[in-house]
Amino acid sequence: MSRFASIVDAISRVMLLVSGFMITAMMLVVLAEVSTRALFGLTDGSLDLTFNGGIEIARFALLFAILYALPCNVDRSQVVVDLFTNTLSDRSIAVLQSICFIGYGLLALAMSYRFWGSVGHSYGSGETTQDLNIPMFYIYAATLVGTGMLCLRSGLVAVRRIREAIGITS
Repeated sequence: MSRFASIVDAISRVMLLVSGFMITAMMLVVLAEVSTRALFGLTDGSLDLTFNGGIEIARFALLFAILYALPCNVDRSQVVVDLFTNTLSDRSIAVLQSICFIGYGLLALAMSYRFWGSVGHSYGSGETTQDLNIPMFYIYAATLVGTGMLCLRSGLVAVRRIREAIGITS
């Protein structure tokens, strides 16, 4: 399992890089969209550099920025209520964290199941995005990759926490 876990961790780190690229792309698209619209307004329409699909690109970039960052960061930044956890042992905290990660994994599994259905439906129907006519099949498939990795990574982190709770270190 250690080899499998390290492969999943490596893929999650690559997905985090993709997430960073998506945030940058979203920022550049929004900047271009606002700039070209302002230029259009300032020239009373004589200079039209506006483009179709900017909002669509920003929307999907935001989706993938968030979704592809989650697998790598699922084990970080948990909200902890110190008043409650200060009285618990480290072992109890690890068990509690395991339960949370199992919950994340189940949520990601349910999302993956729904996106799997959406992949099949959109492939069969030929559904496309409104402005750019990108087949939704690709969007749903990329989303399925993100939710699937979130499910795997959450499960692996839960197993790690359970192993910590029962004292298995290797």
